[in-house]
Amino acid sequence: MARTGRPRAFDRDDAVDQAMQLFWQHGYDSTSLSLLKAELGGGISAPSFYAAFGSKEALFDECVQRYLTTFAQVTECLWDETLPPRQAIETALRQSARMQCDDGHPKGCMVTLGVMSAPSPENARVVEALTHSRARTRAGIVACVERGVSGGELAFETNAVALATVFDSFLQGISILARDAMTIESIDAAITQVLRAWDMAVSTDPAPRITKLSSNT
Repeated sequence: MARTGRPRAFDRDDAVDQAMQLFWQHGYDSTSLSLLKAELGGGISAPSFYAAFGSKEALFDECVQRYLTTFAQVTECLWDETLPPRQAIETALRQSARMQCDDGHPKGCMVTLGVMSAPSPENARVVEALTHSRARTRAGIVACVERGVSGGELAFETNAVALATVFDSFLQGISILARDAMTIESIDAAITQVLRAWDMAVSTDPAPRITKLSSNT
């Protein structure tokens, strides 16, 4: 007997999670409509796909927002001014490394890998949210370094952008290390090493201590 049309037999929320993992693993360009239709909810028809999501681009946008409000939150500590600035950067690096190496989802960071996977000019718009997220994380690292300088923890002459770039470059590189099956233990050890760049910039100016000790009040 020929199969007739059937109502949508999938959970839309679960389907977005499945699509997010496909985009995360394969990137925007390589995640074809045929792959999405085959994988979501055990396979859906083209009419059902468009009825549920509108378009591949619209689904990608939804998946990006899902990622940014869940997995990408590992770097939000960069904006927590209750944390000492060095601790905020270290926490972001270690939390991101653990997330990117987790076996429960594709390895690496969708924000980093997603931008790299949509090189064609016609797809430039679809990665705007990912590009913005990377810029925000970079700004958070710069803000931490600037807090270190203004608070006297780092030397006054520290180039905040240059030092922040050291940490941001490592953070972006974790995606490649995770995809290459580098262990979390090795990445954690490397984080300890890269944080020495902060320690080398620590202020040695004794002026604040002398001022405090010589006060007559």
